[in-house]
Amino acid sequence: MTRPTARDRLADLGFVIFAAVFSLVTAEEALAGRELSEQALFHDSLVGGLACAALFLRRSRPVPLAVALLVAGMFSHFVTGPALVAVFTVAATQPLRVTRWVAAVAVAPLPVFLIRRPDAPLPVFTSGVVYFALVAAACGWGLYVRSRRGLITELRDRAERAEAEAQRTARESIAREMHDVLAHRLSLLSVHAGALEYNAGASPDEVRRAAGVIRDSAHQAVEDLREIIGVLRAPAGADAGERPQPTLADLPRLAAESREAGASVGLDLAVDDAGEVPAPTGRTAYRIVQEGLTNARKHAPDSRVGVRVGGAPGTGLEVEVRNPLGAAGRERAIPGTGHGLVGLAERVRLAGGRLEHGTEGSEFRLYAWLPWNPPRTQPTPGVPS
Repeated sequence: MTRPTARDRLADLGFVIFAAVFSLVTAEEALAGRELSEQALFHDSLVGGLACAALFLRRSRPVPLAVALLVAGMFSHFVTGPALVAVFTVAATQPLRVTRWVAAVAVAPLPVFLIRRPDAPLPVFTSGVVYFALVAAACGWGLYVRSRRGLITELRDRAERAEAEAQRTARESIAREMHDVLAHRLSLLSVHAGALEYNAGASPDEVRRAAGVIRDSAHQAVEDLREIIGVLRAPAGADAGERPQPTLADLPRLAAESREAGASVGLDLAVDDAGEVPAPTGRTAYRIVQEGLTNARKHAPDSRVGVRVGGAPGTGLEVEVRNPLGAAGRERAIPGTGHGLVGLAERVRLAGGRLEHGTEGSEFRLYAWLPWNPPRTQPTPGVPS
């Protein structure tokens, strides 16, 4: 059992005050029709005071306290307030099975009371019925508090699980982005470095041009890595000031980079206006083509790569990358992580599309379909959208 906090102690004190005030305020009406001597009234009040003080035990011994106060409440009106608090505590903190037993103890004397005192004065009869009604109300209120507390706990657990899932998804998204960007840049570095290594008779201009491409690619890779690390370090919801993300309109630039590295890339961009493609869809299509070109450089560096992108609003966007299969056992091939297509499939799935990849005859085919929702109609001026 956890140690009570200062707030718990204040709540206990509040319940003690409530029980005492309730017993005092209702004493005159409850004791009407009963002739008690001053000594009996003193003893009755003393028992009520002890019952109120006993409420400080309601957290450690709720069930024995409730049973004892319910029994004492049948003989002393001043125990009624503490008994209500004890019943409420049991209903709010204990299992339903225990609460049912305590409720049975509270209600059991009611038939006896009604049978033994059929001719009791109206005030006495009414006070007895009201007592049992109050006990039932305290039990019901405790069950409500217990249910509400359980609901709050469940909602808090759900929120924590949702937050953890969101963090995991964010980490996976950043990992996919890091893989796609750096794999592309580093494969370009490897291609140009390999060309310098095997082309010993290259002219100074060719060496200078290759070295410039290597320098630019390395610089770009460092910038991409710095951007991703900045996103990781930025507080939640903060503007990290990151560079614009690639879109479908950047595909010609991507194909040009591969051509500068010596690859033969054919790009068929059959989209009337690439700028009309939704940004998330265009970014996903860009990453698909980027991964396809990276894989082609790794496994079939001397082959022509065909890239086809087409679609329209309402029908979706199709992305296809084809390249001949590379020669088996090729030496000094660019190493891969083995997670490119796995991460790409996850990216496409999150975008609501589907991804297919595999060999078709003598070619490797990477195909994806992405949803492209039709543009929303512009609202008429003066008419709420």
